[in-house]
Amino acid sequence: MHKPALPQEGNDTFQDQIRIVLVETSHSGNIGAVARAMKNMGLGNLWLVNPTSFPDETSYARSSGASDVLDNARVVSSLDEAITDCVLVMGTSARGRKVPWPVIAPPDAARKASEHAPAGPVALVFGRENHGLSNEELQRCHFHIHIPSNPEYSSLNLAMAVQVVCYELRMNYLRGLEGGEGSPYLKAMTAPGDAGWDVPPAPVNDVEGFFSHLEQVLVDIDFHRRENPRQLMTRLRRLFQRARLDQMEINILRGILTAVQKSSTGKASLENASEADEAATGQE
Repeated sequence: MHKPALPQEGNDTFQDQIRIVLVETSHSGNIGAVARAMKNMGLGNLWLVNPTSFPDETSYARSSGASDVLDNARVVSSLDEAITDCVLVMGTSARGRKVPWPVIAPPDAARKASEHAPAGPVALVFGRENHGLSNEELQRCHFHIHIPSNPEYSSLNLAMAVQVVCYELRMNYLRGLEGGEGSPYLKAMTAPGDAGWDVPPAPVNDVEGFFSHLEQVLVDIDFHRRENPRQLMTRLRRLFQRARLDQMEINILRGILTAVQKSSTGKASLENASEADEAATGQE
């Protein structure tokens, strides 16, 4: 039995209007992999033109929880039937043509799909595993989508090609969310102060207290001499400033420095006691 469908993030009119069309797919497992790629990117409108075998257990097994995409897939007998009501048709093509045709990259295809989707269905057409779309089929497309892969090894399997295009559709969709400000998923979180960071950034006063503490510890363990600093503290300051420490990190570092001080003080006490014992023994 195939896996049950995993929950969908949500339905969106734009996403429903984007139609992924697979022409004469020969391996049913590829159909399942395409369904998975689509659902990863929030898409679910799959059309199949004369597939060799569908539905079957192989396609559902390869979908890995995207069985709802397969359940709702439309199977038709011709490309004309799949695109007849579409306002825009774009087909993937990896080769040049004798008669030049408008060619766009996946990001541009995603923008055009977004622009046209409010007016009606948009079809993104993918060809056969072994030789793609025929010349006649490509001529039914308004644009050809070219994925700029390595020219020395340009062959992508079907699901990979669909994933690339669906990813660009997803990115374009997310950028348009929240009144043009974009989705929070697209915003980087790299340092304290960024949305989502768990601890606020350390204030300057606390950072300076850490630097003073660090310098004192380095003096205590004879690693640093204030009278001959040789830019040690300058370079350490640059290192830690580059890290943009948060308050918790400052506290951890201060705790480590305190432990080093206690350890070095205890060791010094033991050494002094040992020297005293040796001196007393020598006087006996």
